Amino acid sequence: MVPEFTKIFSQDSQLYVGALVLLVSILLARIAPLPRNLQPLEWLSQVAKNLSLKVNHTRRDRSQQLIAGTLAMLLLIIPFWAVISFLVELAEFPWFFEAIIIYLCLQDDHFRHIANEVVIAVKRDNKTRARNLLMPWLNRSTCSLSSVGLYKATIERLTTTSIYGTVSAILFYAIGGIPLLIIARMLKQLEFCWPIYNPEYRYFGIPVYALSTVMHFIPAKLWALSIAIQGGPKSLAALFNPKVNAVPMNEYQANEVMACALTVELGGPVKFNDTRIEMSKINYGRHPTAEDVLMAIKINSIAFALWVSAIVILPGLWGALRLLQN
Repeated sequence: MVPEFTKIFSQDSQLYVGALVLLVSILLARIAPLPRNLQPLEWLSQVAKNLSLKVNHTRRDRSQQLIAGTLAMLLLIIPFWAVISFLVELAEFPWFFEAIIIYLCLQDDHFRHIANEVVIAVKRDNKTRARNLLMPWLNRSTCSLSSVGLYKATIERLTTTSIYGTVSAILFYAIGGIPLLIIARMLKQLEFCWPIYNPEYRYFGIPVYALSTVMHFIPAKLWALSIAIQGGPKSLAALFNPKVNAVPMNEYQANEVMACALTVELGGPVKFNDTRIEMSKINYGRHPTAEDVLMAIKINSIAFALWVSAIVILPGLWGALRLLQN
């Protein structure tokens, strides 16, 4: 029996090693994230913002802004992607470097801790601390957010983080390995830096937004499904027939499912510096409260557990089928 099992394991060793790499990286990122100033994606964000200051000229024709955005995106993605992918291929133990890269791509997955701290700060009427806690996690101004605005922003961020975190890591790593995962994660980071609903990046950010939206469409739908099955038939209906179609599309659709599950209102106007931008509201009930944020954390944790369980269960089922065949 033991030699037979060893033979079967050796035949599918890449599957089991890959599942183990994913599991360890995801759990480690969830439990022990790096400080933000040590995260490579934060360095990329800073480089992207500095580059946009030099090449994004809003007074120029929209076609020139589109070209500038496309070239800036390629300039930031291709060199880093090529070097990292090449180094992983050359490594004697690629699984080790793959685990590190996946871990670095999942640094936002611990946002639930920030969400808890925001709730505590608002309950203590310390809105300044709550705004400061959210500031690094949002691409818009938090200075004037009310208690309702803080709760909304926290739920929205909590709902969408796993789309380009856990779910994308599992799907892209399984389909195309580390090279595909790196491209998807870098695209999402650039989309975060250059949001097209910010007038400054209305045209400059379109190329990266379009590519990121297409790449993350399926992960967004699958993550929203993980939330919808907890919210019941109405949430499932909101998933397949959303009332609001606005940009950013993937985030809005996931937030609509969460809003339906919690029966609250999400979305609404945002500010960039002192400029107020009207954004569509997702209205499924009352304004969110601290209890709604805690419930969103619970829903998020259950959905996360489902995806992590899949990493263990699917390879296990495959191995069991292999044993039965032999």
